[in-house]
Amino acid sequence: MAHIYLITGASTGFGALSARALAKEGHVVFAGMYSHDGDTSKYEEDAVAFAHEHNVDLRTVPLDLLSQESVDAAVQHVLGVSGRIDVVVHNAGHMNYGPAESFTAEQYLRLYDVNVVGSQRLNMAVLPHMRRARRGHLVWIGSSSTYGGISPYLGAYFAAKAAQDNFAQSYSIELAAWGIETTIVSPGVFTQGTNHFQDAIQPGRPDVVQEYEDGPTEGFGEQIMTGTAALIPPDAHPRVVAEALVELARLPRGQKPFRMFPDLTKSGADAAAAVVDDNRVNMHRKMGMLEDLKVRL
Repeated sequence: MAHIYLITGASTGFGALSARALAKEGHVVFAGMYSHDGDTSKYEEDAVAFAHEHNVDLRTVPLDLLSQESVDAAVQHVLGVSGRIDVVVHNAGHMNYGPAESFTAEQYLRLYDVNVVGSQRLNMAVLPHMRRARRGHLVWIGSSSTYGGISPYLGAYFAAKAAQDNFAQSYSIELAAWGIETTIVSPGVFTQGTNHFQDAIQPGRPDVVQEYEDGPTEGFGEQIMTGTAALIPPDAHPRVVAEALVELARLPRGQKPFRMFPDLTKSGADAAAAVVDDNRVNMHRKMGMLEDLKVRL
């Protein structure tokens, strides 16, 4: 059965790869288009060309998670064309790179706006329709850093992704009774094949950066990038995230895993998350709410 997908941040990276892979699998995919400079024409043209070349149903829709008006318009467009939305992939995200102290409070707020609050804007627009249908699937693209190793200079991004993970956990319990499934997909780090590092927010306090470069942390940034690259297998490609979403789509309703870890760095995030999830189950058992963790079909 073909599903109707809406994927945020699908101009490049994980989102674009996943949109194409799911479309090739036979699903109808609406790729949310956003660009930091406001020009998404190239990404739209690439998506259209891919759809024609492979004879798949891959469409584009403007989707700026920082604007409730844009989010509402995107959801209404998809519903108007297709009549329903089966799966939302919360993929859009923005990274920062630099000493945690070197970013302004406003920059932190923007990172949280994109990575956390933006998901809420979309949920407010789409969940009423899913709840009326008593079915749906929210897929959250998180980060293995939430439960795996955390490197320096990415603090604000990692903190926002950890917040998103907890956000998704809460939503999963509240939505299970409505027949809406949740899966948190936590990729490992990739330095090739995405624009994460190239598009990363740069510190708004360059004077602080200079102090770090001149102090006992001199050369720290270079060490982090070299060390991070050493973690990743030479043939690593972010398409493994798209492959995970295709695998997820093939599983029948009611059998979707709560977590997936396309993490080629083998950071141990899956093992750590398993402990957290066991604690979650045990807590709900003690509260007499164990059945509320199960999706009502």
